Amino acid sequence: MISINETIVIPETELTWSYARSGGPGGQNVNKVASKAILRWAMADSTAISPPAKQRLRTAHPAWVTNDGDVLITSERYRDQERNRLDCEEKLVAAIRKCLKPPTPRKRTKPSYSSQLRRLADKRKQSERKDSRRSPNGSD
Repeated sequence: MISINETIVIPETELTWSYARSGGPGGQNVNKVASKAILRWAMADSTAISPPAKQRLRTAHPAWVTNDGDVLITSERYRDQERNRLDCEEKLVAAIRKCLKPPTPRKRTKPSYSSQLRRLADKRKQSERKDSRRSPNGSD
């Protein structure tokens, strides 16, 4: 059971763990021990989080979500299986917590009066600069 916050809990029945050999350096240990942890969460079938939060998770981490709606998280940061397993859980919890809060809508604002005057003055200055480069008789 993974606790996201006080009200949201993902039961162990929705999680599937598998292990594989990690890549990269590690000496003889890397060829013997399956320390890479792979977490599969059936997000599409889960009722733990709301559909809008699922959609935000899908758009925030598209590489994690399969076509079936499962979330796949891997970790091979550490050399032992248990720490990689905890790392997968931490990644999932952090991603879900971030996606639970809906994004704040942007409030449209008008440019200030002084910024409008600065913009027009800069345009006027640029125009005068280009006019000064022209030949005096008007033909190029």
